Amino acid sequence: MELKNNGEQMNEFPGGVSHTMFALVLAMLVAPVHSASAQDWPARPVRIVAPFAPGGSADTLGRVVAEKLTAKFKQNFVVDNRAGAGGVVGSDLGAGSAPDGYTLLVSGIASHAIAPAMSKVSFDPVKSFTHIALFGGPPIIVVVHPAVEAKTLAQFVALSKAAPQGISYGSPGPGTNGHLVAELFRMRSGANLAHVPYKGAALAMADLAGAHIPSSFNTLSTAAVHVKSGRARALAHSAARRVTAFPDVPTFVESGYKDLVAITWFSLSGPAGIPPAIVKQLNAAVREALAAPELRERLAGEGIESNDLDAGGFTRFVSAEVARWAPIARAAK
Repeated sequence: MELKNNGEQMNEFPGGVSHTMFALVLAMLVAPVHSASAQDWPARPVRIVAPFAPGGSADTLGRVVAEKLTAKFKQNFVVDNRAGAGGVVGSDLGAGSAPDGYTLLVSGIASHAIAPAMSKVSFDPVKSFTHIALFGGPPIIVVVHPAVEAKTLAQFVALSKAAPQGISYGSPGPGTNGHLVAELFRMRSGANLAHVPYKGAALAMADLAGAHIPSSFNTLSTAAVHVKSGRARALAHSAARRVTAFPDVPTFVESGYKDLVAITWFSLSGPAGIPPAIVKQLNAAVREALAAPELRERLAGEGIESNDLDAGGFTRFVSAEVARWAPIARAAK
């Protein structure tokens, strides 16, 4: 090997092989390794970080999907609850994991569209993640205690305006989708509403059933049992169309609020950079699982409908949800 006058090596290896050719050969040798790695995935258990406490919608949907993925890929998908800061703690863990497909995340509107608008977070809700598949989620439903005179949404608004202190409503907590849908409804309708935040959807519904609060903006999945039992009266919900399990309950759109379509969505994501081959497999498997008749029927009772978004379509959905809800979250403080 010849040397330059300054002692540096020539851009050539023994036998006349240039650095450029060597790099090409090296790339050819390395490329099949990455391809094989994606092709063999999953070769060991996969962790799904659920950034909320056990028992909630995020945890429940995460476990349902994990069970289906375990059966599909013949490898364990294990849910790991990492609650805290409205989903930020677990999401931060997911964003900082290796992008090899072995750490995934139950993402959602709370952790990716609302929390980043309310406080400073270390991740970008779109760019820091590989967004894989949408699970869906329940709409928000407005319910009142049976003693409340309002039978329709219009009567509810009129009743709130006539009351000197307005009508109080319970939500699952500050900055939750129930709170933000209520705030958007208040802005659009002019209703006189007073927010009573709870530490969870179930607690708010328990207080409504016990006549401690007159109304609630809550997830349909949590309110359903109380509506069916007669302990709460449903006035409207935020789904795009009527829910099969509650055909007599109108939507906000039918009631004159055309932009008030919203679901408390949950989804599957992972750190940015997961190989496209793995993403494609996961997206197809999640969509297949959610479309299965037994699971579709089970989720329909909670107002959750399956979707048909590929990974690209779901990523665009996340971007749109961030843009939509961030200003509302900031306005609601």
